This record gives sequence, structure tokens and C-alpha cells, in this order.
Amino acid sequence: MKKPKLIKRYCPYCKTHTEHKVTQNKKKNASSLTYGSKIRAKKRGKARGHGNLGRYSKPAVTKFKMTGKKISKKLDLRFECKKCGKMHIQAEGIRTKKIEFT
Repeated sequence: MKKPKLIKRYCPYCKTHTEHKVTQNKKKNASSLTYGSKIRAKKRGKARGHGNLGRYSKPAVTKFKMTGKKISKKLDLRFECKKCGKMHIQAEGIRTKKIEFT
């Protein structure tokens, strides 16, 4: 995917549209307390409460288990305002294998 090095974006600090320098950061690992891990912990009895919460009365079918990993990671793009020098991140990442700044 190709992205320009400079993009005109809204700066929440300047409260105007200004030129921004785009850089890519290495994506940090997700928190260990994601929603799924909390549910799994609850099922194993590690979190508050007992029982299966009225859900699973049979063992899991192996083919439905969460296996494998995704091919690409979400990008962590940082935008630095040329006017005030403040940096902010993209609200939602784009999933792509490779990025090229032109």
C-alpha cells in the first residue's frame, strides 16, 4: 500500500487542517485482558463466578477452535503536525502487509 509522506489532516491541538508528517510505528502487543481472554478466564473459573453461565453443556468441537493467525497486522500510523509538532495516531488501523511512503 502506498501512502504520501505528507498529508493534510485536522489537528485537534491547532483546531485547523494542517500539514502532517506520516510515520509508521511498530504495533504493540494487545493487552492480555482482551474481551476474549476475560471470557476464557471466566470459563476456566479464574475470574469471579462459578459454572458455565448457562452456556456450554458439551465439550468444544475442535474444528471451531480459534486457531491460526492472520496474514497481516494492522498498521500503527502516527501523524505529526508541522505547525505545533504534536503527534496523534490514526483512530482505526488499516490491515496491510506492507506500506510504502511516497
